[in-house]
Amino acid sequence: MPWLWFLLALLVAAAAGYVSYRADAKRAVPYPWLTATLRGMVVLLTVLLLLAPVFTITKHETRKPVILFVQDNSRSIKDALGGDSNSYNKQAGELVEKLAGKYNVVTWNLDGNAGLDSLFRYTGEATDLSSALTKAQEYYGTQNLGAVILATDGRYNQGVNPVYQSLSLKGPLYTVGIGDTSLQKDLRIANVYANKTVSLNNSFEIRADIVASKSKEYNNTISVTESGSTVATAVVNVSSDKYDRSVSFTLKANRAGLHHYVINAPAADGETNTANNRRDVFVEVVDEQKHILIAAAAPDPDIKAIREALAGLDNYKITVRVNNDFPSLLDDYDILILHQLPGMGYRSNPTIIRSDKPTWYILGNKTDNNALGSMKKPVVANISNVHGRNVFPSYNSSFNSFTLPQNIREVMDRMPPLNIPAGKIQLMPGAQALFTDKNDNNLPLWALQQGKKPSAIITGEGLWRWRMYEFKNFGNSNVTDECIRQTVSFLSTAADDKPFRVTMPKYVWSDQEAISFNAYLRNANNEAVNTPDVKISVKDSAGNETPYSFERSGNAYQLNIGIRAGGTYSYTAATQYNGQTLTATGSFVVESVPLELMETGADYNLLYSLAENNNGAFFPASAMASVYDSITANENIKPVIETNIETVPLIDRKWFFFLILLFVAAEWLLRKYWLAQ
Repeated sequence: MPWLWFLLALLVAAAAGYVSYRADAKRAVPYPWLTATLRGMVVLLTVLLLLAPVFTITKHETRKPVILFVQDNSRSIKDALGGDSNSYNKQAGELVEKLAGKYNVVTWNLDGNAGLDSLFRYTGEATDLSSALTKAQEYYGTQNLGAVILATDGRYNQGVNPVYQSLSLKGPLYTVGIGDTSLQKDLRIANVYANKTVSLNNSFEIRADIVASKSKEYNNTISVTESGSTVATAVVNVSSDKYDRSVSFTLKANRAGLHHYVINAPAADGETNTANNRRDVFVEVVDEQKHILIAAAAPDPDIKAIREALAGLDNYKITVRVNNDFPSLLDDYDILILHQLPGMGYRSNPTIIRSDKPTWYILGNKTDNNALGSMKKPVVANISNVHGRNVFPSYNSSFNSFTLPQNIREVMDRMPPLNIPAGKIQLMPGAQALFTDKNDNNLPLWALQQGKKPSAIITGEGLWRWRMYEFKNFGNSNVTDECIRQTVSFLSTAADDKPFRVTMPKYVWSDQEAISFNAYLRNANNEAVNTPDVKISVKDSAGNETPYSFERSGNAYQLNIGIRAGGTYSYTAATQYNGQTLTATGSFVVESVPLELMETGADYNLLYSLAENNNGAFFPASAMASVYDSITANENIKPVIETNIETVPLIDRKWFFFLILLFVAAEWLLRKYWLAQ
């Protein structure tokens, strides 16, 4: 116990001081009590250093509640405020300043940027309320969050509906409504639905949702044009002040390539916002269709997940066979997706083993390990069907076989585990892992390998859960679906293609996205190489060209050209290899969708529900000053006292050593001086 050590040290120091006092008194030292005291202090401090090597420090710190003020900085707020923007900015600044007198105030805009100078610019091209609230929950989840103030018009065009978002904020949520809730005369094309790809000479449908407010008796023709020529029309008759209907257009895919269609609705009389009367649609017409066979040892939800991810892609024809219903010949199929095949007791294993097709394997507890061993695949596997194990995925940032959405890491961090068979699974030389075990980077979960017969593998089952969890957390399954589509696209590229090719993750981009390219070069042995330089020239619709150079990434090439303005672009890439000039050409489109102008007016009902669901209150912008009164009256918003106990080794305190040295030096100098008299 510390007090025992101190008592013992005090007794030893007193004894040492007494002995020193008796000796100095006999020698007639002028002040023996002084030298005895110095000797006792030296002994006391030295004994304490030996007996109490550590001591504890208790610190009490009072933390003010954090008040997070989140300001919607999108373009729609500027339109909603109109000429009152300076007045609103002043009121918001005064509220923040007043709250800062009692609380720790943090200001954010929807992008997460802090500081008052970035709050009132209103230049954001999109509104994602759910993402901003999720960031607040994650960042201040363990802190003393007093309240969140969200100032917005309640209109969102990205993310999920925040009312149905699962939030667990530690403090209440106060919403401040900006703008006018009254309906304005407006007719807009709300959503457009069309297949991304269709097969040549097929008919396909484009469907558009028409929403109108205060546009009764509107009677006009909605047209679909391509290159200025009308290709389809539909008549819309608005019979009420609130109108919501769908119109469809049937078109013929009579020419291969990327088609740019424009859907246009003439403005209603007196309509001021016409930016949402036009929508652009891009459809790629392909003249070659790949036939995919999905075969499984038994029905499984993973099969449905893959089918749904590939739905709407007319360049793929999909056939599903389960149980032992496996075709005797595979000549009609270009790609095989084998779920738990070759399988235990599966009659068609010999046909599978003899197949010479690009293959995607999905392992499970029915996979036949012996038959699998003779198959060409991206991993070496020696698995057991007796036990499985749950493994959480981690994105491999060095993967470069194709490009995936930028938020892939954020999405995968929330994914449930795959159930993979027990045993040893290792990546083959030359293969690349897209996902690995979160706890073991050497265990591949999703891998691909180039070659004359490209192959891919998922080493466990449960892919369907990824789509479900992604939709639950992000409102869509874009990342999981894109992984599936890109893997199938990887397999559909045969080895006898050109040795040099350039690909893009997609060919229709938003004017808010950074555009990227991938390039691949293969030698005579079909091995990926990136020794020579690769140049590319990007040309816009006006004929202006911009040159770029690819960067090497792994054994391939990558390039990011950043954000480009809306329009149609073409590119030409070239490289010199073994005395030959190899080229690749293509095109892509950048579309401009004014998300912030698609809807007008404020949605106070959403803001009221959001505040009520999170123990807060709703205030219109005109009553913003009342937010301060509500927060200060909330007894649950109060400071917390944090107590921290720190254990400190005494030997780490340099001042303690110098204190001992000071007493030793003082005693020595006094004795030296007095003995010299």
